[in-house]
Parts: sequence; C-alpha cells; structure tokens
Amino acid sequence: MGCESTAKHRSLASMAETETETEAEQEEGGCISCTTFNILAPIYKRLDQQNQGLRESDFRAFWRGRNQGILDWLLHESSSVVICLQEFWVGNDELVHMYQERLGYAGYTIFKLARTNNRGDGLLTAIHKDYLRVLDYRELPFNDFGDRVAQLFHVESVVPFSQNHQGNVGQETLIVNTHLLFPHDSSLSLVRLRQVYKILQYVESYQREKKLKPTPVILCGDWNGSKRGRVYKFLRSQGFVSSYDTAHKYTDSDADAHKWVSHRNHRGNICGVDFIWLCNPSKSLKPLRTSWAEAVFGIIKSLLRKTSLAEDDAFAFLKGDNHVDFITFSNFCEALHRVNLIGLPYGLSFQEIKDLWAEADINGDDVVDNEEFKQKIWNPTWSGQTEEYLETSIEELKQSTTKEAIGFKVKNAALFPREVEKGIWPENYSLSDHASLTVVFSPASLRSSQSNNHT
Repeated sequence: MGCESTAKHRSLASMAETETETEAEQEEGGCISCTTFNILAPIYKRLDQQNQGLRESDFRAFWRGRNQGILDWLLHESSSVVICLQEFWVGNDELVHMYQERLGYAGYTIFKLARTNNRGDGLLTAIHKDYLRVLDYRELPFNDFGDRVAQLFHVESVVPFSQNHQGNVGQETLIVNTHLLFPHDSSLSLVRLRQVYKILQYVESYQREKKLKPTPVILCGDWNGSKRGRVYKFLRSQGFVSSYDTAHKYTDSDADAHKWVSHRNHRGNICGVDFIWLCNPSKSLKPLRTSWAEAVFGIIKSLLRKTSLAEDDAFAFLKGDNHVDFITFSNFCEALHRVNLIGLPYGLSFQEIKDLWAEADINGDDVVDNEEFKQKIWNPTWSGQTEEYLETSIEELKQSTTKEAIGFKVKNAALFPREVEKGIWPENYSLSDHASLTVVFSPASLRSSQSNNHT
C-alpha cells in the first residue's frame, strides 16, 4: 500500500507498465495511494426500466452481493491507503457492519458521515493505519439546498519521508472526501460552487487554526461536474490539478475534455465527474474570495448572455434606469434579483453580494463604471493554472523562504473499468454507475534555497 506494495496489485501494476522510473523513484517511500468511488446507494439504484419504484434496497440478496463485490475490488484490486466512498448507505446497519468488519479486519480505520436531513446515504472514508496516522478529523455539513457534507482529515505518514541524512520529516497531508449536488438544472450552479467554496474556506481556516507548515491538500469525491464546468475552473484557479489528467498529460482544452468518463447518470449520459484533486502549497495563489467572485461573475455573465444581451446591453441592464454611466450597489442587487440569483432558497446571501461588490468596485468609490464592469464581470482574465502547474509550484517552493516543505507528484492514476479511460462505458459493468479512480502520489522534497545560498 506504499509505493512498493501497491505495485504488486494488478490494477496499479498495469498503471506502472506505461511509466519510466529512475532507480531512486522506485526506492522512494512515503507514497500515498487514494481511491475515490461513488458506490451507488441501493436506495437510489433502480431495478426497472419502467420506473415503477423498484429499488435494489428492497432486495437484500442484490445489494449484499453487489457490495461484497465492491469490497472485493477495494481490498484486492485497488488496495489503496485511503479509500473515499460516496453514496454509502449509512442508514442500513447490516451494510455498515459489512464494511466495518471487512475494512477493519484489513487494517483500516473507518469514518462515516450521513448527509443532513436523514437522506439515507453519506460518505465513508477508510484510512489504513499501517501507513497513515489520523491527527485530526472534522465533519463539514454544508447545511444547504442539497444536504451535502464533507469530511476533512489531517494525516501524517507512519513511515516518515526521508528528507536528509540528519533526520526524517513526517509527511503531513490534508485529505477531503465529498459529494457535490447533482446539476439538475443550471440554476444550481451557484449551490455547487458554494459547496466547493465552503470546503476551501474550511481548509484555509483549519490551516490557520493549527498553524500548519506548508501542507499539500488532496480533494477526493464525486464532483458531479465535468472538466468544462465552473467547479473545475474554480478549483484550477486555486492551484488544484486533476490528478488523473496530470498523470495522462491531458490539458484543460476542449480537445481533452472528453478523453475519459467516470459516470453513466440516470439520464443515460456518460461524463467524467469523479476527481482526485491535488494542490501543493504555493505562495502565489490568488485570494480565495477573488476566485469565488470570478466564478460567480461567470454565472452572471452566462445568465445575461442567455437573454441575448451583448456587452453594452448587459452594462445597461446592471445599471438599471439610472441615467448616469455607472452601476450602484442597489442597481447591482436589483439586477441579481431579476436573474434569480437573489430571492431563491439557494440564492446569494447579503454578505456574498457585498463580497462580490467589493471585488467589482476596484477603486473603492462605491460605484462600478464601465471599465470596472469589463475588467471584472464581462471580460475577466481567468488565471487558472496550466497543466504544468505541479512542476512550477514545486519550483516556487524551492525558491520560497520555507525551510522545509513536502509536496506530491502524481506518480500514476487509473480508472476502473479500464474502458472508461477511452470514453467508453462497458455494458457488462455492474459494481456501480460510477467508475473508481485510483491515484498514487509520491512525495517531493521542496527545500528553500535560502538555507543553501547565504550571502
């Protein structure tokens, strides 16, 4: 389950066939392997095409057999140090006991978290105690329209990553497991963005609370959105990389957007929605609130363009009936109400509107003129990281004033069943309506040049 033992399993060994490693890389320790998998709760799995209400949860033999197959896969094929499951049927004691017994016997510590309002399903995260020590565990209920939740783990490697000949440094990591709201329609884009925003805010506050040294962050889960969506762009703007895309050298371009899939949804569509995100510590990230504002401005622009408003017309729409050439705060609020971003149960809060206004009003004169509108709302220059982010962030850390920092490189990544890596959903696959994603991360020593280059 470290670098050496995971390679013995067929799924990860098949990934290693395509990579060329140096001898030093093969001998390195401290690797973390993560699997994320939406296992399709039996209460949601339909058994009839006519939609007559038959669910797998009504047939014990069906759901037991399928979940035994899932556990077989997790323990004998994937065999990751960290297992993050979504749509885990927390409301069924027999199934919960099945997972606790088999995963516990295999050496995992198990953490489960139900969705709010007794939805029946939730999250389960299993962490192998021989490889990672859980320093802290936090639960994050979003308390929103979707009743979604997230789990945050602060972990440390049991076997320290060897930093130098004088001593060892433990590898600390923050790991999140979550499941975002399904985008039933475009009006829920704001909810989904807010869920990610809450996760990143919580991660930031936790790092401040614990006074952590630069620490890599891994986000696992079913994000219910593709590479072309706003959640993807929002996370990229905060320095996260899609581990699978990094391993396979896929870019953010439209040409690479459909190279792989991981889900066949209830509408019969296939799409790539399951991600393991990695963010190495970096000193050059833009403020989180700025990224959030840019993402929401993108929604506003999209809503305005749906009504066939061009740039000049959109500015006029936002400034309302004013005969002056600027937008006031009250004009801004009224326009947001007219495009249904205010007034709905999941609309923008007053504080969120104030934060957006502060970002748009660049010079702080309490109005947004045409230039500010163009720069912040209509034609913002999105500074999302490129596919080369991982390497550049490591170089930045080498030049920083941090004496010790450890990040991760994506060593390899694979989806199962393997056909989905070619954008094909196999009809004979029955474990779930999602593919599982397994990623292996290898530690990277990031040292300050300051300690070695005294003047």
